[in-house]
Amino acid sequence: MTIRSKAVWGMCLALLVAAGPAFAQDPAAQATPPAQPATSNPDSRLDPLQPDFNLAALPTTLRMPAGKSAFRVTHRFSRPLGRGDFSDLLSDFFGFDSGAQIGLEVRFGLMPGTQIGVHRTSDRTIQIFGQQNLLQQTADGHPIGLDVMATLEGTNNLRAQKSSALGLLMSRKAGRRLALYVEPMVVVNSNPADVNEDNHTAMIGLGARVRIRPATYLVGEFTPRVAGYKPGVDQGSFGIEMRSGGHTFQINISNGSGTTLGQLTDSGVGGDSWFIGFNISRKFF
Repeated sequence: MTIRSKAVWGMCLALLVAAGPAFAQDPAAQATPPAQPATSNPDSRLDPLQPDFNLAALPTTLRMPAGKSAFRVTHRFSRPLGRGDFSDLLSDFFGFDSGAQIGLEVRFGLMPGTQIGVHRTSDRTIQIFGQQNLLQQTADGHPIGLDVMATLEGTNNLRAQKSSALGLLMSRKAGRRLALYVEPMVVVNSNPADVNEDNHTAMIGLGARVRIRPATYLVGEFTPRVAGYKPGVDQGSFGIEMRSGGHTFQINISNGSGTTLGQLTDSGVGGDSWFIGFNISRKFF
């Protein structure tokens, strides 16, 4: 090998030795996985079959994240849709020109699975409620969701006609489009006449929400009274709602204006008297 060839090989060897640290990797660094983002609270994730805490008036089993809140407005117009002919209805803009019973509600996640709230209607009825989740429906475990709910309600801003309710809220989500609800309840001191018999009401809330589009739903509920105080027809409602981010907008038609559990015991007006209304809700999470 010539002196020139030896010099070239020596230069190449020196370059390889110098470049070695640049190509070497720390085995410990190779074994360390990349940092993963923190897991979000599952209660904060959207439930596509249960986007809101209520159907029309009945509660659902949707969990509230701890430390978060939600707000709801209910609006029930007082003009019966069946009064007069179509021109009369049109002149009243389908009842939107009439007076209404308005409800304002705020709820708060006290701790995981526990939520509390207050609902006040414009006839000065106040309902204070608490709801505790007992079971969550899972694909490989519990077949239903189960909550227990208790309320304290009173007219004239809780100064008159006090009543309380205790109920079980059972939900079942079927496939990707349907959520069903069965909610047995007892409302104590539901009779405003306050007589000695039939002072209490046992009723069963039946409801469903059907997802017809990714963010559009059909909603229906019915609250038959099975025992006790029963002054009028059972209240039923049906409607259509749309979800947009944390907002839910619902147009509904009901045969009564009740939006609290106590009001559901006596608010049905008649089988042929229907009223238009709407709900607007906002989740702050």
